[in-house]
Amino acid sequence: MPELLAPVGNMECLKAAINAGCDAVYLSGRNFGARSFAGNFSKEELEIAINTCHLYGVKVYITVNTLIYDIEVERFLSYIDYIHKLGVDAVIMQDIGMVDLVRKTYPNLEIHASTQMNIHNLEGVKLCEELGIKRVVLARETPIELVKEIKQNSNTEIEIFIHGALCMSYSGECLMSALIGSRSGNRGTCAQCCRQPYSLEIDGKIVSNNEYLLSTKDLNTLDNIGKLIEYGVDSLKIEGRMKRPEYVYLVTSMYRKAIDNYVKYKQTKITNEDIKDLKKLFNREFTKGFLFNEENDNFVNTYRPNHLGIEIGTVLDYKKGQVIIKLTDDLNINDGIRIIGNNDIGSIVTIMYKNGSRVSTAKKGDIVSIPFKESIDKNSKVLKTTDYKQIKEIENKIKIDKRIKISGKCILRVGEPIKLIINDSKNTVEKNSDYIVEKAIKSETTIDRIKEQLNKLGDTIYEFDNLEIEKNNNIFVPINKLNELRREVIHTLDNLRMYKTNYKKEKYDICVDNFEKTNNKNILISTYEQYLKIKDNFDTIYIDNEEEFKKINDNKCVLKLDRINEHLKNYDNKLLVSDLGSIYKYKNIDTDFSLNVTNSYSVAFLHSIGVKKITLSYELNYKQIKTLIDSYKERYNKHPNLEVIIESNEEAMICKYNMLKKYNKQEGYLIDRFNNKYKIKVKNNFMYIYNYKRRKLEEDYFEIGINNIRINL
Repeated sequence: MPELLAPVGNMECLKAAINAGCDAVYLSGRNFGARSFAGNFSKEELEIAINTCHLYGVKVYITVNTLIYDIEVERFLSYIDYIHKLGVDAVIMQDIGMVDLVRKTYPNLEIHASTQMNIHNLEGVKLCEELGIKRVVLARETPIELVKEIKQNSNTEIEIFIHGALCMSYSGECLMSALIGSRSGNRGTCAQCCRQPYSLEIDGKIVSNNEYLLSTKDLNTLDNIGKLIEYGVDSLKIEGRMKRPEYVYLVTSMYRKAIDNYVKYKQTKITNEDIKDLKKLFNREFTKGFLFNEENDNFVNTYRPNHLGIEIGTVLDYKKGQVIIKLTDDLNINDGIRIIGNNDIGSIVTIMYKNGSRVSTAKKGDIVSIPFKESIDKNSKVLKTTDYKQIKEIENKIKIDKRIKISGKCILRVGEPIKLIINDSKNTVEKNSDYIVEKAIKSETTIDRIKEQLNKLGDTIYEFDNLEIEKNNNIFVPINKLNELRREVIHTLDNLRMYKTNYKKEKYDICVDNFEKTNNKNILISTYEQYLKIKDNFDTIYIDNEEEFKKINDNKCVLKLDRINEHLKNYDNKLLVSDLGSIYKYKNIDTDFSLNVTNSYSVAFLHSIGVKKITLSYELNYKQIKTLIDSYKERYNKHPNLEVIIESNEEAMICKYNMLKKYNKQEGYLIDRFNNKYKIKVKNNFMYIYNYKRRKLEEDYFEIGINNIRINL
């Protein structure tokens, strides 16, 4: 059975996830997590969370999946040390340099590759396997057939997102928030540019005006969960560390039901009412995603970037401050509604009338009136966005402390100590009391009395599923001795369940080559005609079009591969590569900006496995690059071979979704609310969105130790 992995943004969500039946949770401390705006956990709360989860048999994975700068490494490593000692089951990481540092420094700490690493092919998984990474969270765009292929041909655990918000861009490959607002998605502060309105211009004409063109629907794989189970996916992951506890509970419990039913009956038994419950709590409409080859047109919701709820009626009229609604579903006082017509107005229902009388509930088919200050148009749709009764029911379920079933046996024989044996299906605890059982002189201690005392587990997480009493007739034992023995056994069981992982610390070591200092000027082009114009002016010429590359016979030229390659071809020539799978497959390579190199440890790792030249991330400024180079030289006493892109229109997003497909076009412009125009190009079935302004860096990068500067033409 696969693991069900639930999102946890705070202590309330933690309890919700446990009560809903998750097998593991993922959460973050206050730093280094890719959801900086979630509640997250203090150091003290992390300790409580890990102990609580382990007590309930739930694993804990902590996200440390941001890119790290050199000035942060010492603090980052100290944090890793702290959570390793706490007994965290694994850390989820993006930064390849930090992965190398952590696996060498803490060899017993399990590492999972974050979806931010953009691993989308078998070779990427193979590289993680060689690195000692235990689990890979595949890119959410990876199709199910490729998931199956990867699972069958690797020894690495595979984790898949099954529900929740989707990113428009491949995760880890989106620079839009960083480039526009200096809030990096790779650093946990994404401004969610994709949830903003845009217009689309094609051939000089606006074909879509002020719509949410990049806002994805929410992933929902309940109908297809069986296929993931059949293909052997190890962990099924729910998105939602910024969601409320009720959401965490309902979604987790729904997938718990689906998984358990499929394993037992080969069907999920998910009903239309179940889906309706999910929609009431939160939905942007649902999609199966590219995981299950959803149609391109069913991936975005251009109307609204936030919660839609469910449709419950239509406005018949608006009279004297009252909106009159014909209901197609139930409505209750304290429910939240949104009325959508020419206006878009939300409200909490505090007063409702039916047939002139004030009511607290109304049913499908009823006509009700609700006070509204704003005038409402006839035929406006009415949505329920909060179901008050649903929320209260879930809140009550979360409040109840979950109980762990245990079995027990108590043996009481005259002349022997009381023996109590308890089993939780994984651990067995057996203890004897310091009291010797005696014959009863006056009153006998009955089986019912013994069971009553042993069942007093109210301040623990346990309850007896089965309790067997084996005793001589006519015996006496003091009640306090039974209580003492019960407490001792339960305390021992608690300690066994609250395990600690095996902490171990070693010295980081790596071997890197020394590169000569150069002042190379390089360029990226697309066509043979461009090559003819610039061939004598640059030291390296990257070409991102394979057919054009084949026309050129020049050893200065390097073929740039696409950023997304679900299946990698064979090449004999030198390559500029953009993903981890290509690093694993090819030997004569340079790496592009999309490897997100932001620290000297990443540079060292890539050089150590044979990368000749490393292009630094767009997200580094001049001062940070200088710090990186200085740190590298000081630590390794070697000079790195680095490249900085000084002029380009940066690729802000790369998307499997193609908004130009229905127009049968390959180019267009996305226009934001500030009238900035972002070029859109479709290449090899992927949509690229480019920054609206051209990058032009004026600093002298050769002066600080950069070997190569590049222009992207």
